Amino acid sequence: MRLDKFLKVSRIIKRRTVANNACDTDHVSVNGRPAKASYDVKENDIIQITFGDKVLKVKVKDVREHVLKADASELYEVVE
Repeated sequence: MRLDKFLKVSRIIKRRTVANNACDTDHVSVNGRPAKASYDVKENDIIQITFGDKVLKVKVKDVREHVLKADASELYEVVE
């Protein structure tokens, strides 16, 4: 699954266009490297997102195309 779509499906970022823009402006890195929106997300990837001064680091636990809002947090776990 594409990185921008994963960020939307997991509800880390609410809109796919915002996720795509975050990837294009180097606010998102995967496994320590800057990642484009087209990056193919796999289980156990470490995604780091910079929101201004805050940094969110998550580990991908599962990759699914569709998930209910209540179950979205099961796709990842927050690291640190």
